[in-house]
Parts: sequence; C-alpha cells; structure tokens
Amino acid sequence: MTQLSENGLDNRAIVIGAGLGGLSAAMRLGAKGYAVTVLDRLDRTGGRGSSIEQDGHRFDLGPTIVTVPDVFERLWADCGRDFHVDVDLRPLEPFYEVRWPDGTKFHASSDDDKMLAEVAKLSPNDVKGFQKFLKDARARYVVGFEGMVAKPMHRAWETIKVLPTFARLRADRSIYGLAASRVKDERLRMALSFHPLFIGGDPTHVTSIYALVAHLEKTYGVHYAIGGVQAIADAMADVVRAQGGVVKQNVTVDEILIDQGAAKAVRLKDGSELDAPLIVSNADAGHTYSHLLRNHKKRRWTPKKIAGKRWSMGLYVWYFGTKGTADKWADVGHHTIANGPRFKGLLKDIFMRGKLADDMSLYIHRPCVTDKSAAPEGDDTFYVLSPVPHLNWDNPVDWTREEPIYRAKVAAEVEKLIPGFQDHITTETVFTPETFRERYLSPHGSGFSLEPRILQSAYFRPHNVSEEAKGLFLVGAGTHPGAGLPGVVSSAEVLSKMVPDMHSVETETRLAAE
Repeated sequence: MTQLSENGLDNRAIVIGAGLGGLSAAMRLGAKGYAVTVLDRLDRTGGRGSSIEQDGHRFDLGPTIVTVPDVFERLWADCGRDFHVDVDLRPLEPFYEVRWPDGTKFHASSDDDKMLAEVAKLSPNDVKGFQKFLKDARARYVVGFEGMVAKPMHRAWETIKVLPTFARLRADRSIYGLAASRVKDERLRMALSFHPLFIGGDPTHVTSIYALVAHLEKTYGVHYAIGGVQAIADAMADVVRAQGGVVKQNVTVDEILIDQGAAKAVRLKDGSELDAPLIVSNADAGHTYSHLLRNHKKRRWTPKKIAGKRWSMGLYVWYFGTKGTADKWADVGHHTIANGPRFKGLLKDIFMRGKLADDMSLYIHRPCVTDKSAAPEGDDTFYVLSPVPHLNWDNPVDWTREEPIYRAKVAAEVEKLIPGFQDHITTETVFTPETFRERYLSPHGSGFSLEPRILQSAYFRPHNVSEEAKGLFLVGAGTHPGAGLPGVVSSAEVLSKMVPDMHSVETETRLAAE
C-alpha cells in the first residue's frame, strides 16, 4: 500500500484526464477523503465518451451503450448517492439488430425465448449449440468478470492462480473459435463473437473469456443514457465538485514529475506545476509511460516494451445530422450492425495486415429513436462507425488522401440501409485514427488502447499501481481490466482498494491543488 506522505497529513490528489476512468477515480478518491483536482485537455468532460454540439445536433463521440449499470450504481452508492437520481438510463429492446448482405437479420435481446427464435430463424440446427454457448458465457463470466474485473492484478500470483481454470475453459481459444465449436452457421458465429470489437479486440485472436459479454447482456440488459454517455460524465463531474473537488478543462498535462522515486507533481503545457503526493493518470497507458514519464528511467514499461505491444484497431466515424427524417426509415433502430461480405477476412486485413479494405462492416447509431434531445425536433442524428487499421504500420493509411474516398464507400453501404439519406444531411463531421491521435493523444490513433489479447490482460497489462514511481496510479482503457465502460469504471474501483481511506487517517484537510 502506497503511503501518501511520511507524516500522513497531505490528502491532495491529482487526476490526469476527465474520461470515465478519471472521473470514477476522482469520485472514489473524494469518497475516501482526498482533495481531488481533475485536469483535462478537452473543453468538456467525458474523454472518449464526450460529445460535440454542431448545428443543434449532439454527436456522441464514443460509447453509446451501458451494459453493466451495476458498476455505476455501486460507484454512486459508495459515494453516498443514487445513480438513477442523477442519470436517466433507459433499457433497449432489442439491444441491436445485426444485418448481413443476404438480407437476413438477427435481433439481440435479453428475452430467452426471443433469442432462441432468432437463432432458429437463422439456423435451426444450431439452437442446441447456442444454448451451450450461453453456458460457456456464464462460466467465463464467473471467472473473468466476477473473479477478476474489480480486483488488483499487479501481482503475478493473482493471475497464476486462475490459470488452471483458464486452461479448463480453453482461454487459449479465441472467442470466434469457441463460437465456431458450438454453431455451424457462419452468420451466427459472427453474431456470437463480434463483441470484442466494442473494446478493440480481434474476435479471431481475443481470448474466449470475452464470451462473458453475452452473459452480461443477458443478465443486465443493454441501456442508453438520455443525453448520451456525456450525461453520465457530467453527472460524475457534479459528484466530484459536490465532494469539494475541482475539475479543470482546457488544461494539458505535459509531464509527471518524479523525485526520489515518488510522483510529486505534474507540469502543464504552459510550464506551470501542480504538486500532490498521489497522482492518477487516466491518460492512455502508452502515452503515460512514453510521454508523461519521458524523462524518468523506466523499469518495466520501457520504450522497447511499449513499442512491442499490439494496439487496438483504429476507428473511422462519420457523424451527420439529417433534416425532417424522424419519421423516415422506420426499420432502422437505435443500433444496427451491418456486416460486409467477409468477417474473418476483414478482421485479418484490419488487425494483421494494416490494410484499408474496400469492403467493411458498419455500426450505425441512431440515438433519436430513444433520445429526442440528440437532434432538433423532427430531425435525426447518426453516427456510422467502421473499424479500420491503426497508424502503426509500415505504410499507414494517409487519411488526408483516403478519407473522402472511404467516405464515399461508406455512403454506398449506408445507402442500402437508409436510402436517400445523403439528400437530407445538413451537418457532418468525421473522425479518423489521426483525430484519435490528436484529440485523445491515443498511441497510433488506436480506438481502445492496447488490444485485449490474453498476454495483454490482467497481470500482463499496465498495472493500476505503477511500478515506475511511488504514489502513481493508472486507470482507464489501457490498464486493468481494460476498455469499455464497465472496464474503465472498474479500474477506479481497483484503485480504491490500493489507497488508504483518509477518513481513517489523522489528516490535515487540504484544499484541492490550485
């Protein structure tokens, strides 16, 4: 356990980044009696879960669904508050619709009978195999979620002791491989294995432990927050302020300063410094070690080791608003996954070859189906997301040249689902991996930090307590337990188990760092 200071009197803490991980950390530290200052380079809270307003449309920039409300409910409860008083969370039914080029569809739902009917519609002979897959998912949920997600994994023993169970569950097999062992229909194999893409993983290489997502969806449902994830971030910032903390926007931390092996301060881009004996980085773990600690000799997370890691894919996201379309395209729901003609081949192009393919799979988000506040009355807001290679390839995609070409290809696919949509567009903006690199300081423009492969998870992922300096902690997508809203919020719960409760220590109350 890290001691905050020799005399135990200084309760100041600095959190770098106001993403969901950083805000969760600030809330938990505030609940433990710390005087917290959150520093963020964007103009609003939320990090990758923030939003932008453009011509009356709200574009949710990152995650659009909440899969485990329990992690938020527990976070709020530990701060003496009620999550559902502060956030309007709506269940989605169905969760999403999956479409294939042959015209078939699959509606994901929490209702067992409906799901069996959907499977039977696609492939009657795979119903029993699907039921076996659900049992597989539950077994992996018990081990991977209940047993590991909110627990510190910085000691090798914590991972070693679960290896026998991992072996029994064939954690070495990919989630696609698990799905393929249970069902024969290739469309159904995709529908059961694509979920790691939501956290930056290649389903043909990510461990089958991630089948637990199917159980999470079945158990907790899939939800949407009115106002988007931005509304959750704003509510989190309000809690931090109510605790006496400070949230500062448009402030860029350029370096973490180390003195005699301990984190002592941060230096801002303008050259000013803020000191505190406890520093939490919600910046990408790669950015934390390669840039924020650039002048500090690393023991574990050396430049060579960071360079040797596999990173999640990049994202191409086209945001657009349409005029007078609220009553059009009635068959296009809140979430649609539109598959291209290839699944495994496209994944290989993105994750293994770094190739921008001509075909694509798309994730289409239409929030106004649930939340009218996302657009002016009678209008619509959309985002269309396509997984693409990150920028760390020998010949990375030149998005300055390729973006308009790729947009036209995306538009042609969207046209099949939303005919005539381009005639109604009144405003638009595009994010590419280069945007992610510049806006979020994401290494190689990756969408979700390190890819969640088995040897880049748990103990093998950057730890929540840093080995490089005393008093330095990490939260967020690049550290344990990983990307996605449940992951980044849980990373702060892990943090809370590693720092002392200042209420139980005789302290001199200090104001948040100024």
